[in-house]
Amino acid sequence: MAKQTKATNEEPLEKQLWKTADKLRKNIDAAEYKHIVLGLIFLKYISDAFEELFAKLKAEEENGADPEDKDEYKAENVFFVPQDARWNYLQSKAKQPEIGKFVDEAMDAIEKENASLKGVLPKVFARQNLDPTSLGELIDLVGNIALGDAKARSADVLGHVFEYFLGEFALAEGKKGGQFYTPRSVVELLVEMLEPYKGRVFDPCCGSGGMFVQSLKFVDSHAGRVNDLSIYGQESNQTTWRLAKMNLAIRGIDSSQVKWNNEGSFLNDAHKDLKADYIIANPPFNVSDWGGDLMRTDGRWQYGVPPTGNANFAWMQHFIYHLAPTGQAGVVLAKGALTSKTSGEGEIRKSLVENGLIDCIVNLPAKLFLNTQIPASLWFMSRDRSNHQFRDRRGEILFIDARNLGVLINRRTKELRPEDIQQIADTYHRWRAKMGIAAPYEDIPGFCAAASIEKVKSLDYVLTPGRYVGLPDDEDDFDFKERFEALKAELETQLNEEAQLNRIIAENLSKIWLPNE
Repeated sequence: MAKQTKATNEEPLEKQLWKTADKLRKNIDAAEYKHIVLGLIFLKYISDAFEELFAKLKAEEENGADPEDKDEYKAENVFFVPQDARWNYLQSKAKQPEIGKFVDEAMDAIEKENASLKGVLPKVFARQNLDPTSLGELIDLVGNIALGDAKARSADVLGHVFEYFLGEFALAEGKKGGQFYTPRSVVELLVEMLEPYKGRVFDPCCGSGGMFVQSLKFVDSHAGRVNDLSIYGQESNQTTWRLAKMNLAIRGIDSSQVKWNNEGSFLNDAHKDLKADYIIANPPFNVSDWGGDLMRTDGRWQYGVPPTGNANFAWMQHFIYHLAPTGQAGVVLAKGALTSKTSGEGEIRKSLVENGLIDCIVNLPAKLFLNTQIPASLWFMSRDRSNHQFRDRRGEILFIDARNLGVLINRRTKELRPEDIQQIADTYHRWRAKMGIAAPYEDIPGFCAAASIEKVKSLDYVLTPGRYVGLPDDEDDFDFKERFEALKAELETQLNEEAQLNRIIAENLSKIWLPNE
């Protein structure tokens, strides 16, 4: 028993917290429970920040400071927390049966005092399916995060826990979770390759804000100034937008330009005039119902009118439309966009290549994404590939095939390791860098190749990296019947496993003797 306790204590804080919080979930679906847990973590964060400044102002009362003056907090970019919404007050009520009502009222009170949080915070704590005892235990659990630490350390720990929990909830929700969360290793790869040091960062399908958080982390880890980046975003799902606003606030990131409307970026572009220095995005794959029939003459379609049945090349042109003259983009797309010729998609891809916009294509490993098994790729684009910041790359495109990288973290999900991310990013940086760097770029058979535009043209503008680096494109030229049979066999295996488990349960139940009443 002692050995088990020691092992538990050696687990990272966020894993211990997740296990405990998940045990308290009981009959609540993960999709609903995430708003309860993440809402409490956010409440703890703003309360910690408030209490620290409150203590400073209290100590300076003799010099005219007023710890209850809202303007004092606004001046320090700290949210004002009313008396009955402060963490200590709520924790003192945690064992009472009305605790859910107290927390909902606290969320309401905080929104009324802080205009930037209006409509953001969850009010889901008084629901009948949330056991008050479990909620009280959850409040005590969250109350122990970064207890007694200064604001800076507290914010870092709480931010890390918030980010970890987002990922765990996405895993718990499976397909639905992928709609609000891009796997962290994919986000890290995009940001490491793009290197957004300063300027405007835009994500028009921003989910829970992971691209922004990682961009700011990148700047911070490279001794840059966080204030040199400004973020712009849009999200069509309101509950996901709320998560993004909380995720950014807990990191102290200004989210005033992260907008929500339910029409989405195509029908109601919230940043019509924005020209961004960096676009980092993971739009939903192969969306058929995107309103394309209403926008056949839209000014964004400079390289061809996208088909009404698939939004992939509408997203691509939306990104390009919003790039500044020297802007760069790194985006995730379904791998089919590299080869498709359906409804004019091949002509749009040809136009993007001939206009010199495509800089690099990365073929990703399978099983990286929680919401789809569709193979994916990364597209890197640049408005000015003769940009003096790097070398002139107008005559070629870099292809990287990373299908063999990454490790399985469970039976269905893979992630890229830090060394995988570094290998891919370093390859791209060496290729685009000016001459004379320490480790010049070289093609590596089976992994990377710099191909001329003439070579791309000779392959009919198909952009699958395997064709250029020398690997077979099994996933592109696959036999549909063979793939269907393989998926069918996998499903039958899972059903057999489930049936076997049910038999074992039934056999054990039959051995239990139940006395007559």
